[in-house]
Amino acid sequence: MTTPTAELNEDFSEPGATAVPWADAERVLAAAEMFFLSTVRADGRPHVTPLPAIWDRGRLHICTGDREQKAKNLARRPECVLSTGSSRLHGGLDVVVEGVALRVTGPERLRALAALWKARLDWDFEVGEGAFRDPAGRTGLVYGIRPAKVLAFGKGPYTQTRYRFG
Repeated sequence: MTTPTAELNEDFSEPGATAVPWADAERVLAAAEMFFLSTVRADGRPHVTPLPAIWDRGRLHICTGDREQKAKNLARRPECVLSTGSSRLHGGLDVVVEGVALRVTGPERLRALAALWKARLDWDFEVGEGAFRDPAGRTGLVYGIRPAKVLAFGKGPYTQTRYRFG
């Protein structure tokens, strides 16, 4: 992944503020354990749910049960948004990632991601046929979301930075 171009939106930033460097936004993505995933239901209604995600190789990776609403939504419409950050008003950095969720099914990549889930979140997954299996034998579909657009919202000073890729 190439380093994106950072652009400060002065309309939504404090006077004199500067764009948040990509390294700062990427640090938030790598350190965060929980994100909010936004998808769209078949009837157009939004669906938002908290879930862990792993930042690796320029993508956010998520796992969801094959029968869960988010899996149904992503199968029909893979465009989604993941967000993470601080619940504080006057500090921290919130990051929003817009992209397309693509299934990860290769056994080598799934094994590498399962190792990351264990190391970072202490979750045990085995690799089955194109998916994770948890200790109870349930199927976990794995998706990688490559950022199409990322926004970072600083809260001390208040800033809005957009990152352009490619």
